[in-house]
Order: sequence, then structure tokens, then C-alpha cells
Amino acid sequence: MNSNQVDFSTFCIGSVAAALNMNQAEVYRRLKSSGILMNYIVGCYDVLHTFGRLYLVEDITSLMKKKGVL
Repeated sequence: MNSNQVDFSTFCIGSVAAALNMNQAEVYRRLKSSGILMNYIVGCYDVLHTFGRLYLVEDITSLMKKKGVL
């Protein structure tokens, strides 16, 4: 993982946590345990980082629901 991916992952975690009114550590734990963090957020960084915050939050929370971690 490079520094851009780390920054982007941190941005996504913080944005999702704020939207869900959850602790960032809890969002991180859920994303990591479900595989969303590495397989989706980091794995698809090249495409995802071009989208806006609102889209990312909606997309990630939808995926969290499908994975059963939200």
C-alpha cells in the first residue's frame, strides 16, 4: 500500500464514520474484518479515488450492508 492509498483509506474511513455517526476505529474494524478495506477500497483505489465523498460514502455503506457488517 502506498501513501496515496493510505491517505485515501483514511479519508474513506473518516467520511463513513461521520456519515454513520460512528467511531472511526469501529468503522475501520468492520471494513477490515469484512475485506472491504483491502479488497475494495485499496484494491480499487485507481478508480475510486476519482469519485466524490458522497458517492464513496453511499457506495461503501451499501457494500457494508451487503457484507453484513452494518
